[in-house]
Amino acid sequence: VDSGHHKKNSIKRQSGKSEQCGKRSSFERNITYMFVLLLSAWTVFLNLLVIISISHFKKLHTPTNLIILSLAVDDMLVGIFLIPIEGIKQIETCWYFGDTYCGLFVIIVRLLHITSLSNLVLIAVDRYMAVCHPLLYPQKMTTTKTLISICLCWFCCSVYIIWFVISNRYFNMSDKILFSKAALTLGIIVTAYLLCWIPFFIFSSTTLTFLTWTIYINSGLNPIVYALFYHWFRISVKNILTLRIFQPASSLMDIGRL
Repeated sequence: VDSGHHKKNSIKRQSGKSEQCGKRSSFERNITYMFVLLLSAWTVFLNLLVIISISHFKKLHTPTNLIILSLAVDDMLVGIFLIPIEGIKQIETCWYFGDTYCGLFVIIVRLLHITSLSNLVLIAVDRYMAVCHPLLYPQKMTTTKTLISICLCWFCCSVYIIWFVISNRYFNMSDKILFSKAALTLGIIVTAYLLCWIPFFIFSSTTLTFLTWTIYINSGLNPIVYALFYHWFRISVKNILTLRIFQPASSLMDIGRL
């Protein structure tokens, strides 16, 4: 009887230790939740400013800016969906949303990552044509062609993800960036993207969590690059925050010359 009693006590102590190991302190949870909330709000707000700027002002409807708009949409979706859910998963150390939402989350992760990479490819092609073939650029890179290319990228990425899910029938949770100035700016965006992504494929799993958040932080870096290198973005943000975009004919404003 005594031996059985001792075994029960030891099992209780072991289970109590395992429960404590699976939980985080309230201070750690609050700090992490605050970081996730601020990062998500920062990413959504800044990329939303980019989206409103390019969408509202007609003078900004250029091929390059349309690709930037597509990239901003992708980054904003990262801030809305991926960052909060990834934060909850890391903080709670458990998945509370069921198998269906687990699979849906993996689909969104893969879709946004692939479309982000596709947008960077479009930026690279656009900058190559602008720098290496400036005379042919207006004929080759028109607004219509750019819109078609962007839509095709999102469509093809979506079809690939659907095909992947159907063909594998399971979800895998381990998931292994005037012309010279524009080229410099977008080159910095691509560099920042690569700097945030390359370590993800190099380091071991012990640093995977940190590197995952480095990738998500990259989604909030691009608007900062625009603010530093694009005069039109600073002017458009000023008009948005002061509500001047609600004035009549504000969309026709030539903010590139202000």
